[in-house]
Formats: sequence, structure tokens, C-alpha cells
Amino acid sequence: MSVATRCSNVSTMSQSVVAVSCSPDHTFSKPNVDSITLIAGVGVQGDAHSGERVKHRYLVQKDPTQPNLRQVHLIQQELFSLVGEHGHDVAAGQLGENITTRYIDLLSLPTGTTLQIGPEATIELTGLRNPCVQIDEFQDGLMKLLRHRNADGSIARIGGVMAIVLTGGVVRPGDDITVQLPPEPHHALTYIVNSHLAEQGPDA
Repeated sequence: MSVATRCSNVSTMSQSVVAVSCSPDHTFSKPNVDSITLIAGVGVQGDAHSGERVKHRYLVQKDPTQPNLRQVHLIQQELFSLVGEHGHDVAAGQLGENITTRYIDLLSLPTGTTLQIGPEATIELTGLRNPCVQIDEFQDGLMKLLRHRNADGSIARIGGVMAIVLTGGVVRPGDDITVQLPPEPHHALTYIVNSHLAEQGPDA
């Protein structure tokens, strides 16, 4: 059963935050915390990947002047059940996400979708995370589940989505999430290196 199917099966349930995570260092996993503070145009306060300019180390090496379109990383909790069926025990924050959600098929949302999280914060989805070899260093064999080829030859990336912060605020586990789609025509999320289409590269 795909992540999308898992989410659709519970579409009537409350879309919400399961966990929030933050790390001041460029660690692969991020520890869960009681709350995070989102800052407009910057990201998660105190997180290594926050900033107006790109903070991912691979991207900094390429062009440190590029805007940071990867300020917040989100993963849907349903992914953990999917990889669990293949023998992988993964918990919130262990794949490096800042916000773990439930009952939202994040991967199917179009670019430019906004999520209001709790009473204050709003973020805008910018693209897909590109799973890298660090994932197999975390758990061997996990990488091929999070990035693989579809039957049509296209690459599927299911390791979460990236976003920028439009309106700041505190985010806590249990906060409701409201999804607002952008005007049509809609464009599927794709892996990006900031404002450019993707090439393969690490996540860190």
C-alpha cells in the first residue's frame, strides 16, 4: 500500500502535527522537541538548515548566494508504516524532518500549496526532498525505498517535502493543519536545488 493510499484511507481524520524536531548541527537525525518556532523567510529557529540563503552543505558548495527554499522539511507519518513493512523501524525526526504530519498526502500536493499550522504559522511547499546515501548509512536498504524508479522510468522521491516560512509562529505536536491549494494550473512537486531544477546531490 502506497503512502498516498494510507493517507486517503484516513482522509476524514484530523490533519495535524505528530512531532516537531530541531537540531543546531548538521546531523542526519533531529531530536524531537516540545515546540519549534518558525520565522518568516528564515525557517526553524535554531535549526542548522534555517536561513535566508541556502544552508545545505552540498548546495552551499555550489552557490551559497542562492535563496533557501528548503527552510522546513516535512514527512508524513504514514511513510514510517510503509518502510516498516520492509523491516525498517523509523520514528519521527530520525530522517531529519522538522515537522512530522499525519493524514495529509504531502507528496501529492502541488507546488505552492500553503499549510497553516496551528493558530499562527503558514508555510509554502517548494519541492521534494532528494534522499541521499546518508539514508543507507542510517539504515541499510532504506534508500531504495525512498528513491526508486517507477514503471514509466521516472524517479519517485518519497522522503518528504520542503517548504519556506510565510508567516512565523510556534508549532507544537497536536496542532491542526489546514491545506490551501494554489491557483490552477497546478504543478507537481519536484526535486529542486533552490530556484533550479534538480541534479542528484546529498541532503545534508
